Amino acid sequence: MTHIKAILFDIDDTLFPTTAFALQARRAAVAAMVKAGLNFDEEVVFNELLEVIAEFSSNYAQHYNKLVHRLDPTGEQTPNVDLVVAAGVSAYHDTKFRSLEPFADVPAALDYCKQRGWIVGVLSHGWTSKQAEKLIRLGIAHQFDPSAIFISEKIGINKPNPKLYVRAAEELGLDPHEMVYVGDSPAHDVAPARSLGMTTVWARRASKWQSTPEQVGADYVVDTFEELVEFLRDVK
Repeated sequence: MTHIKAILFDIDDTLFPTTAFALQARRAAVAAMVKAGLNFDEEVVFNELLEVIAEFSSNYAQHYNKLVHRLDPTGEQTPNVDLVVAAGVSAYHDTKFRSLEPFADVPAALDYCKQRGWIVGVLSHGWTSKQAEKLIRLGIAHQFDPSAIFISEKIGINKPNPKLYVRAAEELGLDPHEMVYVGDSPAHDVAPARSLGMTTVWARRASKWQSTPEQVGADYVVDTFEELVEFLRDVK
């Protein structure tokens, strides 16, 4: 195996359970909106919110405004739309402030990688401000090399385009064969990294994709970062 010099991580559903957290935060937002005067059943509101997110993406800035308008286009059943929307936004962010944390075994694994003398970084799809905020709120930003934080919006290339991974390697001055990449998505994380010769690890504990290891084709499959450390002990 080529001498490894860097290890990069995806963020969402790799370093923390993004999908589960988002559902929790959205449930809290819906409950707050109903309490503030959105006169619809919570389950109806929640399902409509999921439709809005699916149609406009999770990065859309007006989820709750759009949600209220779709449920109550005339505003006749909602005494004060602004208060209802503010209640949803506040509850979502309160949940974020209170509950956002990495998987318990992540900090120790990152420390181990640093002790190996490797560059420890992030390669993530998403908006720069949102992904950077996650690292801060997770309390692990200090464990990454500041020069090894690669976020798709800032670079201008989205996953699963392998050029995103090529750019990261170039900026680090490394050959892809000298890098390990850890992510939860077979198509967006494992496939492009592996196509370039990176050592790939499928972190499947929070993965939304119900694939078999054979289908994913990663070099290694782990369910915990304790397992990741055990694998990395054999990496030269």
